[in-house]
Amino acid sequence: METDIILFGASGHCKVIIDLLESKNLIVKKIIDDNILVTEILSKKVIHSDLVKLNKTDKVIISIGNNEIRKKIAKKTEAFFESCIHLKSIVSKYATIDLGTVVLCGAIINPNTRIGKHCIINSGAVVEHDCIIEDFVHISPNVSLAGNVTIGEGTHVGIGACVIQGITIGKWVTVGAGSVIIDNVPDYAVIVGNPGRIIKYKYNNNINKYL
Repeated sequence: METDIILFGASGHCKVIIDLLESKNLIVKKIIDDNILVTEILSKKVIHSDLVKLNKTDKVIISIGNNEIRKKIAKKTEAFFESCIHLKSIVSKYATIDLGTVVLCGAIINPNTRIGKHCIINSGAVVEHDCIIEDFVHISPNVSLAGNVTIGEGTHVGIGACVIQGITIGKWVTVGAGSVIIDNVPDYAVIVGNPGRIIKYKYNNNINKYL
């Protein structure tokens, strides 16, 4: 990994990524954000995307917590997407982590787990053995996934949620904070509570724009 990283997105999640990179003595080369009202983050200058020409050799992390926005930026950005793992996380040598994914402080990823592209494994999350986490998933702080759990593309598992072993959660699902998931969850569901119950479905009028 080269030392110069470009971050795309200057939100709160960006602050965490800056801290992650600096903990590994990596340099934040640029921070890009299209919000003209954001000019600085953690004393670092933020520049508009119109002023930046990215190429395939630039090392980029999309530092945005929203899964849909992360996917849109990834699809339109020509760059090399870098992954980064916090020194104070525990990642099995038998786990695989794809490009663009970040693993934050205190996270644990156990053997034979596969993490897709542009995922966030947030602070203190536990991803047990043989899990499959597809692209653009956000596993929030203190989430616990038991063994053999599959999480579909774009799903957000809220802070402190627990998922028992062998469960499959579909794509673009929202799992509410603190939920306990004991049954499989279909695509686009919003599920909350203990035990988890589906309260609605997302994107019913225009699903294709999220695919």
